[in-house]
Amino acid sequence: MFDIKSLFVGSKKLVGLDIGSRAIKMAEVLDTPKGYLLNRFSQISLPTGVIVDGMLVEYDVLTDTIKNLFKQAKFKPKHVVTSLSGQSVIVKRVNIPTMEESEVRDMIHDEASKYLPFDNMDDVDFDFQILGENEYNPNQMDALIVAVKKDYIEPFVDAIENAGVSVAIMDVDSFAIENMYEVNYDPEENDLDVLINIGASITNINVVKNGAPIFLRDFSLGGNVVTEAIQEKFGVSFEEAEKMKEEGTGGDETAEREFRESLLSFAEVICLEIERSVDYFRSTSGGENIKQILLSGGGAKIPGLATDLTQRLNIDTDIIDPFRKLEYNRKNMDESYIENMGPAVAVGIGLALRRVGDK
Repeated sequence: MFDIKSLFVGSKKLVGLDIGSRAIKMAEVLDTPKGYLLNRFSQISLPTGVIVDGMLVEYDVLTDTIKNLFKQAKFKPKHVVTSLSGQSVIVKRVNIPTMEESEVRDMIHDEASKYLPFDNMDDVDFDFQILGENEYNPNQMDALIVAVKKDYIEPFVDAIENAGVSVAIMDVDSFAIENMYEVNYDPEENDLDVLINIGASITNINVVKNGAPIFLRDFSLGGNVVTEAIQEKFGVSFEEAEKMKEEGTGGDETAEREFRESLLSFAEVICLEIERSVDYFRSTSGGENIKQILLSGGGAKIPGLATDLTQRLNIDTDIIDPFRKLEYNRKNMDESYIENMGPAVAVGIGLALRRVGDK
């Protein structure tokens, strides 16, 4: 979707590099005669404070951590696809006059104030995708514009390339999830599905219909909210709280059950924000029915979250399955490893599915 530079010529082998605020994940997906195959996957923790509210703060630490990830994986790709999310990334669906695709970029640049909250487009990287003719006006077409200021995006690109790889494509987290979803699920025409990715510090919401997003929103809440609540309640470090969130307290069965139940109450603020977002979409979409909600990201594994959202919104909610149709290399990964990764690998797989020239 969002190509920040001219793509290299002749190569189609790209590796997904999912940079979150708590971890970096690398995924390699091969296109085989039997379908897509996750050939490699590796992840490494990122120290707290390197990325704050989507902004890169500790440039050198990010570079060193990416190098360590490659060393750990015993694999160093030449070209990667990575992604951004958060308030600094503007994604907007707009109606524009019907014209040739070659003319659209100049039109957006010259008339940016009509579509984007930027005064000077020379300071902005942007891309667009034409979605088709507007259903209400044959003289207009629908387009999706993605834009971000260069001073936000360039530190990430420089830090990655200083680790010795080339950034071929800069995508958006929501679109990476959508890419993974389209490979694994078969929505019928006009189905409305909501893809919600709950990361450590940012949650992405993407309502998709007929292979295109029709409503997108990011908000700055994620699994860290739950970790911080555990930290406060039990008087432990952030790292210890993160481990408890993943593995439990190690207490007896009753104490463990009570702890797991408390995690959902810690996630209440996330659920409320999701509920507000979905209700807002419903109120502005002309009453279209949502078929299902699919949760991804590490936060999706909070016990009872999917059931709670089903009850709140009266919409079937489930955890997304990145391996519903995508196979994995059983020589490099076993079934328990795949199950443990679960929805947290969704962005990485979606990025790794990208190919040169995709839109």
